[in-house]
Amino acid sequence: MKVFDQKHIKNIVLLGAAKSGKTTLAETMLFEAGIISRRGTVEDKNTVSDFHEIEHERVNSIYATTMHTEWRNYKINIIDTPGLDDFSGEIVSSMRVSDTCVILMNTQYGVEVGTELIWNYVDEFKKPTIFAFNQVDNEKSNFQNSLDMAKSRFGDAVTLMQYPLNQGEGFNSIIDLLKMVMYKFPAEGGKPEKLPIPNSEKEKANELHNELVEKAAENDETLMELYFEKGSLEEDELRKGLKIGMLNHDVFPVFCLSAKNNMGSGRMMGFIDNVAPSANELYPEKTESGKEVKCDINQPASLFVFKTLVEPYLGKITFFKVYSGEIKIGQELINSQSDTVERINQLFIMDGKNRHSVEKLVAGDIGATVKLKNTNTNHSLHEKGFEVSFMPMKFPEPRIRTAIEPQSKNHEDKLAEVIREIHEEDLTIEIEYSKELKQLILSGQGELHLQVTKWRLSHIYGIEIDFLTPKIPYRETINKTASANYRHKKQSGGSGQFAEVTLTILPYHDGMADPEGFNIRKKEVIDLEWGGKLVFYNCIVGGVIDVRFLPSILKGVLEVMEEGPLTHSYARDVCFLVHDGKMHPVDSNDISFKIAGTKAFKQAFLEADPKLLEPIQNLEVLCPEELVGEVMTDLQSRRAIITGIDSKGIYQVINAKVPLAELNRYSTSLKSITQGRASFNLSYSGYELVPYDVQSKLVAENIVAEV
Repeated sequence: MKVFDQKHIKNIVLLGAAKSGKTTLAETMLFEAGIISRRGTVEDKNTVSDFHEIEHERVNSIYATTMHTEWRNYKINIIDTPGLDDFSGEIVSSMRVSDTCVILMNTQYGVEVGTELIWNYVDEFKKPTIFAFNQVDNEKSNFQNSLDMAKSRFGDAVTLMQYPLNQGEGFNSIIDLLKMVMYKFPAEGGKPEKLPIPNSEKEKANELHNELVEKAAENDETLMELYFEKGSLEEDELRKGLKIGMLNHDVFPVFCLSAKNNMGSGRMMGFIDNVAPSANELYPEKTESGKEVKCDINQPASLFVFKTLVEPYLGKITFFKVYSGEIKIGQELINSQSDTVERINQLFIMDGKNRHSVEKLVAGDIGATVKLKNTNTNHSLHEKGFEVSFMPMKFPEPRIRTAIEPQSKNHEDKLAEVIREIHEEDLTIEIEYSKELKQLILSGQGELHLQVTKWRLSHIYGIEIDFLTPKIPYRETINKTASANYRHKKQSGGSGQFAEVTLTILPYHDGMADPEGFNIRKKEVIDLEWGGKLVFYNCIVGGVIDVRFLPSILKGVLEVMEEGPLTHSYARDVCFLVHDGKMHPVDSNDISFKIAGTKAFKQAFLEADPKLLEPIQNLEVLCPEELVGEVMTDLQSRRAIITGIDSKGIYQVINAKVPLAELNRYSTSLKSITQGRASFNLSYSGYELVPYDVQSKLVAENIVAEV
């Protein structure tokens, strides 16, 4: 295949809400350039992009797919991303290595919740951005409303480049404000006819063209002077100003098209070639040490791995972007994370599932290789002597969790291994065995995300699993001071067991003073691995308990803290003082004092007004204003405390604190309430007291379970 230099490589990522037409546009771009001879459709399940079986089954993009096209001596690498935020990890990794974001908007709906979520990432990465207003041929298309919504949400940087002359079912003409011509398409789409702008549109087109010229000029002082001098700008001058504006996030060009009918995609591809920045025009890539690496073919070679895919018959495929130099077959590179040497034995350009072998890839290009042993997503490879470790990608925290177990006990070991392999591909999937809950917990971005993981386990790895309701990691603590005495005595012939322990417990809080009225000889503060503290005071006087038995008492108390008396949950934030007791010169031993300490502490704990604590999550819900009432009603039924409501563009953001116990299947519930028009984020807040009625129910359930 032809090797392009760094100036003629453009990397774009197609973004947008579900059903905005990303996969269809990618297919059309490949067809327009002659990469494929026939356009597939999502419905017929024969597109280059959506080639996985699960995507055919669900008729939706699940994975980000890399492709390429060649248009007028430029290579355009295309990454088609899923439109559902369940697969936000695919969006983050794709945006990281792209030079320009192309956000598709369905002109039936304008700015959707999915658009809002994607914009959060665009705003974070600050990548040059193009808006593609798609489906202007739909009978319900409202181009002007979509434009108004975009300007309202994303600001005056939204810059009109084109508008449809006759949107709706008869759409076939576009007024182009950069070239000041009308493009008229044949009924079957494809190459348009260039025509003068109709008289009926000249006044509107001239006015919008002047706005475009002003927008381009204000990004560069030299262009502004030319504009004042001539009253206008040449097309090349316009392109220069628009490129500067895109780089500074001051210009977001708007194009209109019908991806399905192949109308307008070629014009947008030409703009990507001529105006959208290439990798060497972007700001240098930063490393973890703060070093800047410019995209330059003359520098030593370095690359960043943004995606890993495990194919059943091919093995591990590693996708990467070359940030400097050239990557060649046979080259040996050093992995910055594992400090191991990797040999590049094969290089590919990927078009969906199709691989095209190449001899080398240059700075700015995107490609793939196979069978790297110690290299995974977020790793950097570099030439010896050119040590770089690029900033890793940060992925969103999990928003949903479930317990899982294999239907066959024979698959228990294999399940953990396979889930780790899946995590290598998708870092937003997390798996953990909870010693506390005694469950294997699978976490992800949404219900569909977890269902896809279950499908993969079944169809690819042959492991059938069940989803179970995850237990809640409650905590136990106390509210007041209590004392207890316990004597352990056991005689069974020969040496017996004897120990007596008297202790007092009280609640712990940060900054508290040592308790008064006790002869404190030693204090030990223990940071519990599950959070909170246990503070142990040795207040023994007169040698009534030998100091050598105190560690055994502490060991017994720690066992109670690890399996609390109320619900067998971890206990936290307790002080205990051992201040009296008895021992026997022959029968006292470590096990006796451990038992006595355990029993005395448990008895005191139950008399100290024990309370349950539950984990609380910070919840942020993004939804249309008209749905705020329904969302809040549902939250209140979940014991949520609403902490505020803010505006974000045309949407409302509801902030609340919600018990984790009330969030099971919240993802599904929210989608049902809002018809999929809302989304949410979760983060850990802390532990708070469980209401009395809820605690009583949980304690009763625990008693029944024990019986």
